[in-house]
Amino acid sequence: MPSVVALALAVGAVIVVGVRLARTADELADRTGMGEALAGALFLGGVTSLPGIVAAATGALQGDAAFALANPVGGVAVQSVWLAIADLIYRRANLEHAAASLENVLQALILVGLLSLPVIAYATPDLAIGWVHPVTIMIPILYVLGLGLVKRIREQPTWQPEQTSDTVEDEPDEPSDTPVRVLWTRLALFAVIIGVTGWVIGRAGLGVVAATGWPSSVTGFTLTTIISSLPELVTLIAAVRIGALTLGVANIIGGNVFDTLLIAVSDVFYMDGPVYAAAGASSLVLLGGTILITAILAAGLIVRDRKGIGFEGIALPAAYLGTAVVAVMVA
Repeated sequence: MPSVVALALAVGAVIVVGVRLARTADELADRTGMGEALAGALFLGGVTSLPGIVAAATGALQGDAAFALANPVGGVAVQSVWLAIADLIYRRANLEHAAASLENVLQALILVGLLSLPVIAYATPDLAIGWVHPVTIMIPILYVLGLGLVKRIREQPTWQPEQTSDTVEDEPDEPSDTPVRVLWTRLALFAVIIGVTGWVIGRAGLGVVAATGWPSSVTGFTLTTIISSLPELVTLIAAVRIGALTLGVANIIGGNVFDTLLIAVSDVFYMDGPVYAAAGASSLVLLGGTILITAILAAGLIVRDRKGIGFEGIALPAAYLGTAVVAVMVA
């Protein structure tokens, strides 16, 4: 019961903060000239990933490798499903069509590459520098290089998506009278609140595992990541409602790319050797399923079905549920 109450309180906190966070990030994107795609990846993606960071670190410190690895991987998977939900809310056109962005396509491809690295680590459990696998060192390096590519194609795009009557371009809004330093302060405050909820979610999730005997990997992939990823869902819906479509989609995809850093966090905080092989076979299933989910999302961004939820609106939740079912069978 205490774990359930804690999870419920965490849900309330992220919903309240998430709406305000979306508006703050949208204005910072305009005021800094960064653009919605990159701002969504850094401001929204980074801040809303804080619960997952703390939850993954908590699981690793408690010695639960499966829970620690399942949290970041599950975050990527369920946050992709949030786009299908937002598609149902944005009725004018298919969301991936309206939020056409070369930066988002590239980030999806970078994400596929980053998610492939833990698969290599899983197959090479004896490689280690101290207690950390070499792949863990590569993940943040490739993440930074990927951000550099995203910045480069924003400044010097090599091609542009076809503009249609349903495409919503990233155009700055009229700036408010709020000083930029106040916006940065708000962003930092929201980050602290969301980070604290991450610790609550991680502890409560481990409590659920202990009380129910449910597999750690499945609990991390479903229950705790659904709750810790609620900031992404709330900010996505808020961004869609204020017309910042590119910001909302970049929040999800950029947040997913950022979440690969959580995999490295899990390995660093797991002190009994590389976390990958210790997480068990079900974690490999979760990685494979999440790579599939990301590939579906990238295909949706490129194909750009114009009306309805598109093929990805059906394929994303189906792939997520299928991955969870197979993981239960393997665990």
